[in-house]
Amino acid sequence: MSAQSIIEVDNLTIGYSADGESTVLLQNVSFRVLRGEVFVILGGSGSGKSTLLKHMIGLHQPLRGRIAIDGDDIVTADAAARRAIMRKFGVMYQMGALFGSMSTLENVRLPLEEFTEFDDDAIDLVARTKLYLVGLEAAAHRLPAELSGGMQKRAAIARAMALDPVILFLDEPSAGLDPITSAGLDRLILRLARTLEITFVVVSHELASIFAIADRVIMLDAQTRGIIATGTPEQLRDHSDNPWVHRFFNRVSEEATP
Repeated sequence: MSAQSIIEVDNLTIGYSADGESTVLLQNVSFRVLRGEVFVILGGSGSGKSTLLKHMIGLHQPLRGRIAIDGDDIVTADAAARRAIMRKFGVMYQMGALFGSMSTLENVRLPLEEFTEFDDDAIDLVARTKLYLVGLEAAAHRLPAELSGGMQKRAAIARAMALDPVILFLDEPSAGLDPITSAGLDRLILRLARTLEITFVVVSHELASIFAIADRVIMLDAQTRGIIATGTPEQLRDHSDNPWVHRFFNRVSEEATP
């Protein structure tokens, strides 16, 4: 593996089978995520963005291909090896997925209680530190229902960081947020990426957030079942010769195209 690459996806084909029929969503997809960058996966509805992320974190098995996380193939790993690989990353799901009966602090404590042998005081210290990093130390004892949407996303990021992962996967972090809250979340992602040197893999279709946080992006396409563009958002906005990519990054409707 390259010294710079922390994730390698090679010739990945993903899909599902039903009633003896196979449906392929993405075919022979290959890309690299570099250590320490904010890498965004984008595309239109039905292009396979979230499905690709679920394969990268080991929730689904691909039809074929390789996904290496920090040098270890999560596709072929046995159960013990897979658990070790999964300790290297944290995940923030689209709606936060916080446990509603637990306080914010208890939600962040949970991975530490499950996967470490720290004593109670140490767990409490680490969990409070993670809440401090996302600006939620004052909300430690509030329930998720008592938090705003942006605060719930921040709490989910704190929980995803509980075990000090080297990679964070975020699924549509800005979904459902107003522009001001979304901009604050973008600043948090960049600060964590730069100060803690965490690699971020973000699924998003929010153009303002993509330009704010992305070092590089890949764009998926449902028709070709693959990657149709790779680069910085600015490169794709200003120089792409693909009509759909150009429309996406310049917010041009299909009806407005000559």
